[in-house]
Amino acid sequence: MNGTTTFKSILILGILLISAESFSQETADTSAKFGNTVAEQDQNSILTDNTTDDLNLYKKPKPTPPWFVRRFKLTAGVFFPVNNTKIEVGNRDGSFGTEIDFEDDLGFKKSTTTFLGNFQWRASRRSRFDLGFFHLDRNTSKQLQKTIEFGDHTYPVNATVSSYFKVDIYQFSYGYAFFLGPKYELGLQLGIHTLSTGVGINLIGETAGVGYNDKFDFTAPLPDIGIWGGYAFTDKLALNGNVNYFSIKINDIDGKIVSYNLSMMYQVIPDLSLALGYTGMNFTVDVLKTRTEGFLKWGYNGPTITASYAFGKRKPFETRQ
Repeated sequence: MNGTTTFKSILILGILLISAESFSQETADTSAKFGNTVAEQDQNSILTDNTTDDLNLYKKPKPTPPWFVRRFKLTAGVFFPVNNTKIEVGNRDGSFGTEIDFEDDLGFKKSTTTFLGNFQWRASRRSRFDLGFFHLDRNTSKQLQKTIEFGDHTYPVNATVSSYFKVDIYQFSYGYAFFLGPKYELGLQLGIHTLSTGVGINLIGETAGVGYNDKFDFTAPLPDIGIWGGYAFTDKLALNGNVNYFSIKINDIDGKIVSYNLSMMYQVIPDLSLALGYTGMNFTVDVLKTRTEGFLKWGYNGPTITASYAFGKRKPFETRQ
């Protein structure tokens, strides 16, 4: 009896020990798995944070443009061009018409004074739109030193004639800065110059019935492509410029344009700048009409004095840290 009881007691104790060991092992395994899961999550979180930091580290920040780049800018000024103008208007077969030098043959002054204006919208830190206007109105009278043929008439030597040359130039362009930094910008420009031109000669006769006149008017849209840029020497002094060129034939208009501009800008107060520049343009336009053909070669260049008023946010494209 005592032996049987002792055996049962030992058996029960063994079962309890095995169960306890089994439970301890399962608990240890569960704790280990849980610990591994937490460690893996922490490691993944660290890797994710490191990856995000690396992406932010290698992400290229947006460049800050120079101080003279503003959202809106209105420019107006005075231009002192020196002109060289030649024209020929005759019949389409070329048998009638004389090449006329406006300055030498008709007595136009080479130097004139006129107005110019420009409005610029900076759509983004790299994109800009420009709308410009230029007007020139020249009149003169002279006693001819040679016989000329213009339009439908012949103007004889020693005859007194009055002449005019009027032109309005509308310029629209889009520019994109491929290179941009706190002190500089450099980009390409696509645009169009539209010339609205009128030329006329009037023979001044001694009596009303003797006089006659001819005129030649045309409008020529001339697209162009160019390079533009600017550089800030200091926080108030900057240099800006552009060069444009194109040659095209559209229907009855064959034209070529070359233009350039260079100016030194000084910021007087935060929204107002003054600039001293030098600008020039050369046009060659051949126009066919129903009965006549006209050829105009006109070039001008000279100094400019302009004032620019900028409005909108003063630093619209400043990079925020």
